[in-house]
Amino acid sequence: MSLLQEKKIDYTIIEYIKHPLKKSEILSLSKKLGKAPGEFVRRGEADFKNNLCETDLHNDEKIAEAMSRFPKLIERPILVKDNRGVVGRPLENILNLLSEKE
Repeated sequence: MSLLQEKKIDYTIIEYIKHPLKKSEILSLSKKLGKAPGEFVRRGEADFKNNLCETDLHNDEKIAEAMSRFPKLIERPILVKDNRGVVGRPLENILNLLSEKE
């Protein structure tokens, strides 16, 4: 049983591998996370190694475009609640976001 099910929290799973996010959605997610896209990209993925380099991490537009084209680059899991979001590793990030008052 997942943490969200255990706490009886309604949620929606976005299958971004099947339905990749648009560049604009990634940039919006970036704002909710309070992180530049380069801060929640998976650098170990083959798509990163084959299409990008470390210097690209400072170009939000380029990284967001790459994340849209290669969705496996997006760090996961990500939880969004209202206008805030967190990367779910470590798990405490999710617990902290869920415990915040509206």
